[in-house]
Amino acid sequence: MNATTLRCSREGAVATVALARPDKLNAFNGALHAALRDELARLAEDDDIRVVVLTGEGRGFSSGQDLTEDLPRDQAGRIDLGPPLARDYNPLILQLANYPKLTIAALNGAAVGASMNIALACDIVVAAHSAYLQEAFAKIALIPDAGGTWILPRLVGPKRALALMLTAEPISAEEAHRMGLVATVFDDATFRDDVAAFARKLADGPALAYRLTKQAVAQSLDNDLETQLGIEAALQRQAGFSDDFAEGITAFREKRPPRFSGR
Repeated sequence: MNATTLRCSREGAVATVALARPDKLNAFNGALHAALRDELARLAEDDDIRVVVLTGEGRGFSSGQDLTEDLPRDQAGRIDLGPPLARDYNPLILQLANYPKLTIAALNGAAVGASMNIALACDIVVAAHSAYLQEAFAKIALIPDAGGTWILPRLVGPKRALALMLTAEPISAEEAHRMGLVATVFDDATFRDDVAAFARKLADGPALAYRLTKQAVAQSLDNDLETQLGIEAALQRQAGFSDDFAEGITAFREKRPPRFSGR
């Protein structure tokens, strides 16, 4: 982990990864991308971690791409945004989309441009009351990237997604909650503690069932009903064979909270 771009801490089965370029509003550059992908890969292999929280240091989640970074140019001298997307953003979005642990994007402040779409690529998004999201690309004559044109229409519908992209208007945390982009809005004053409690509760849950649920939902986006019913049956068999299911049934019968092992 690069301590100049990330801060990582852990509490029990929860790892918190904080983007740590607060003087740049945690804007993404090549070094931050590489450090984040490496840290996510390391945590994916850590059996003691069940939930990964992605947040920001300072007053914002991230302002998106660091536009002060030297960007590659083509043979004609024009800025060429293709290579940074192929090298950095696209692998990160695919890593998050296929991540084996639960991921929570905790928006402590603004999530602008590509960072909004990085947040939406996580499993759950929570936000501080003062936070906002913004597809700001049109303000500098670009199209949404980092998966935005794929993720956002599936969450809010193509017409609303297009309006958010074309107007580039900020979306308050409360409005994002109403749209279904944000699961929960926490008070600014208690945000860190509320996120920690939220993550701990999920970390105590059935990790295998969570992974299978993520898999089922991801596959449903391209399936017809009959195909999806077959996938549900196959995945439910796996869940039914688990130690966690046996514990859940036992705890239900004994009228006590379950103690899930993730197996």
